[in-house]
Amino acid sequence: MNNKKIYVGNLPYSVDKDGLLEIFSKFGDIVDAVVITDKYTKRSKGFGFVEFADEAAAKKAVSEMNEQEVEGRKLVVNVARPPQER
Repeated sequence: MNNKKIYVGNLPYSVDKDGLLEIFSKFGDIVDAVVITDKYTKRSKGFGFVEFADEAAAKKAVSEMNEQEVEGRKLVVNVARPPQER
């Protein structure tokens, strides 16, 4: 399991990859950040993932950002689970 990757849910629809980087970069070096979008409309689905260079930064981001308000929405932040087989 990758404990460096976090799930960020209940994102405001206005937040894109750059916004995600801006919110989470204060916790440490980010390897990758992605906001999941609808493949047809290209609109945000309201969640994304941030992968940090080290586990400590990811843990700090989870503990400090879970339930924090961004643009009036309370974020849901936790360690990302591996994708499920469909």
